[in-house]
Amino acid sequence: AMDLGIADKKAVVLASSRGLGAGIAEALAKEGAHVLLCGRTEDRLAQNCKVINDTTPGKADYVIADLAAENVVETLMEAIAEKLGGADILVNNSGGPTPGTVADMTPEKLDRFFNSMVAPIIALTNRLIPQMKEKGWGRIVTVASGGVQEPIPNLALSNTLRSALVGWNKTLASEVAASGITANLLLPGRIHTDRIDELDHANAERSGKSLSEVRAGTLRAIPAGRLGRVEEFAAVAAFLCSQQASYLTGSLVRCDGGATRGI
Repeated sequence: AMDLGIADKKAVVLASSRGLGAGIAEALAKEGAHVLLCGRTEDRLAQNCKVINDTTPGKADYVIADLAAENVVETLMEAIAEKLGGADILVNNSGGPTPGTVADMTPEKLDRFFNSMVAPIIALTNRLIPQMKEKGWGRIVTVASGGVQEPIPNLALSNTLRSALVGWNKTLASEVAASGITANLLLPGRIHTDRIDELDHANAERSGKSLSEVRAGTLRAIPAGRLGRVEEFAAVAAFLCSQQASYLTGSLVRCDGGATRGI
């Protein structure tokens, strides 16, 4: 087996109470990392930590943190200092905004979701980079969406705000590369999570189609012919956090079963 070389590394995984974030936290712990889970739902976070602590060589703690809260970066920094003693790996992740068209995008909505999906990610990353520079080693992986390369109909807010992270990540990567820190964007396609179920239900209601019709349409658009599994996606994230991925930076990495049509 390829040893990713991150045993005992300290990792922060945002929005890890469920879905992709929870999967990434578990994948890093399976490699022996000490992981700090973050999210809003305490019972889910506690359950995820229990699974990790019971079944992996790694270790997990959690902090209740809402990315939309004004003081969230302070909350996270305190928890990182207290529970991890610092961070080597940062996995930026956030929930998605409400569906809707460009015409639905009010200044209030733009502001609200920018402040939960973009601003805290940039602020937290900036706070952690000095620690990584000091060690001459760091991994920053930011989970975005396939929508930054092929915009997804009726997800105008997501397409717009997650695209802001594309320019940010590329700029950041060139600023920190000489310090042994990598920064990459990881783009999920249709990975089977609760969020996908919620979007499919919304899509069915909006279009008047049955859920199974919506699902069949989704699968037809994916060359692999199926939804991705969280574990498959999390394995790519874990690799991007590895020792071996030391020369891979400033990249957009797709994990989408071939669904994105562009090159």
